[in-house]
Amino acid sequence: MPLTSPLLNLRSLHCRIRHCHSSTVRNFMAAAEPISPSNTRVGWIGTGVMGQSMCAHLIRAGYTLTVFNRTASKAQPLVDLGAHFAASPNAVASRSDVVFSIVGYPSDVRSVLLHPTSGALAALRPGGVLVDMTTSEPSLAAEIAEAAADKGCHSVDAPVSGGDRGAKNGTLAIFAGGEESTVKNLEPLFSVMGKVNYMGGSGKGQFAKLANQVTIASTMVGLVEGMVYAHKAGLDVGLYLEAISTGAAGSKSLDLYGKRILKRDFEAGFFVNHFVKDLGICLKECQNMGIALPGLALAQQLYLSLKAHGEGYLGTQALILVLERLNNVSLPPSDA
Repeated sequence: MPLTSPLLNLRSLHCRIRHCHSSTVRNFMAAAEPISPSNTRVGWIGTGVMGQSMCAHLIRAGYTLTVFNRTASKAQPLVDLGAHFAASPNAVASRSDVVFSIVGYPSDVRSVLLHPTSGALAALRPGGVLVDMTTSEPSLAAEIAEAAADKGCHSVDAPVSGGDRGAKNGTLAIFAGGEESTVKNLEPLFSVMGKVNYMGGSGKGQFAKLANQVTIASTMVGLVEGMVYAHKAGLDVGLYLEAISTGAAGSKSLDLYGKRILKRDFEAGFFVNHFVKDLGICLKECQNMGIALPGLALAQQLYLSLKAHGEGYLGTQALILVLERLNNVSLPPSDA
């Protein structure tokens, strides 16, 4: 009679137990039916400027939503809409099949997803999915994907672009990295928030978002420089912006922020502090790649100036304040 290793027997028993547990949980890779409110519980970590609106779309689409935010009061409007509040990211994951996160910094992402006791992954059942929508480090996205795979789960990095208006209108551009099949299965959830764009394997969503931020940074510098130039030339800046909006100088940044700047509306749709973080990650990746992007470096210095003046919690359109200080001018406020 052949000898059987006790260790192999233990492993076999563990696998049978794990299989029995997994069979009670919806595995998104094996499921034939698409994700819908009737078969998928959704969790959300981070209900700030962006998360608030994104969650609201999911609730209105009929999904059962469990939310966590460090400042509980910021989640109250979602609770009023029908969301359940949980005391920790871990508690969110224990009640969810798919857990979204959109928090401030890479350190926050690591904490809410990977912390061994309070993090979401620790309580996520096999077959569950983590979707991080924070703009973060590509290497961290790859680390999360590896940790999730070790637990029989899945991970997608899916940062977004479009600002607070895109979040409110459900028109965000979503850059997704990870297994293509996972991203495809998640499309019913993504579709209520905007348009998902599959960019490649783990970390590629983050790389796409960082390239997006490089483009926006230089575009914002050009926008506010043009406004200061038009003002000094004696033009009506509102008429100037309207005139260029349908020409080659037209841009999303102009559409989103031109009138806000004229109204001296610097409320954050996206915080200066977070943009400084994003541009810093971009510069770090530039060093890793051995490339020079001088426009990016200039934009980061200008935004750091805002932060140094205590203006980090204003919106990115507050860049006009830096150019006004540099040139000792002040654009007249407008109600346009």
